[in-house]
Amino acid sequence: MKKSRITGIGHYVPENVVTNADLEKIMDTTNDWIVERTGIEARRWFNPDKDTVSNMATRATKMAADRAGIEIKDIEFIVFATITPDYFFPGSGVLLQRELGLQGIGALDIRNACSGFIYALSVADQFIKTGMYKTVLVVGAEIQSSALDKSTEGRSSSVIFADGAGAAILQATDEDRGVLSTHLHADGDYAEELYVHDPGSSRKTRLSKDMLDGKTFNLTMNGNTVFKHAVVRFSEVINEALQENGHVTEDIDLLIPHQANLRISNFVQRQFKLPDDKVFNNIMHYGNTTAASIPIAMSEAWEKGKIKEGDLICLAAFGSGFTWASSLIRW
Repeated sequence: MKKSRITGIGHYVPENVVTNADLEKIMDTTNDWIVERTGIEARRWFNPDKDTVSNMATRATKMAADRAGIEIKDIEFIVFATITPDYFFPGSGVLLQRELGLQGIGALDIRNACSGFIYALSVADQFIKTGMYKTVLVVGAEIQSSALDKSTEGRSSSVIFADGAGAAILQATDEDRGVLSTHLHADGDYAEELYVHDPGSSRKTRLSKDMLDGKTFNLTMNGNTVFKHAVVRFSEVINEALQENGHVTEDIDLLIPHQANLRISNFVQRQFKLPDDKVFNNIMHYGNTTAASIPIAMSEAWEKGKIKEGDLICLAAFGSGFTWASSLIRW
């Protein structure tokens, strides 16, 4: 059976840098408050005149394809993870396909929030293992800043979430490396602990004055519940990946967690007794970009020489749904 290998990784973040000092001007918050609770010092918010979810994904894809040494036309299928598509429908996968000039190939959209990239990676991995495709594009991209309540009332979430895109090229290989396994989980009992209620199709009308007045289209998050579940599920799903492949913690060369909150990443790091050089975090500079966070971090880690051929890389994520996932990769 073929294995799927990440041959190229790329990312794009908007040029608009929003610092904690910038947020101090529009809401009752401080740099110290934000850093202490999230670890975030700055984030990127999109420029409405320049950035869309699909064109950010296009830029990340072109970087990934260049690093993989392939032409765009070599891509046979697209798996696009986002919870913030450019349109209510269709999904952003077909918009990315159009921008890349790949009309005719399949495009699948994944809506698993912070775990979306690993879910998408798993889908692409299965397509390649079964021989259906040889080259698959996997993307995570989000524009969340346009849906945030940037007042003092909404500060607990608006200081966290941000915009960006990451992309990976997966290709079939006969070598004994690549994606070793993926592990996907969900528990819908906690769906409303981190969600955006409106607009939804199960209302009398999709958009109303009551929705606007009640701000039910803004993100709602129970931060304490999310944190308590995240630290447990992160550990479980990382251990699951290691055990599935006969590895132990010490074998990990680099853990790349979803960039949800630096406190969560640090907690998981302490649980696994991993040194700083074996965990990659960039939430300090980019905030939480949901489905885009892992591929952005992976791309930056590769650029910095922290991912090398033969390394054992562990990806892990937890987020809305609740959903959580992991993947173990031999680079």
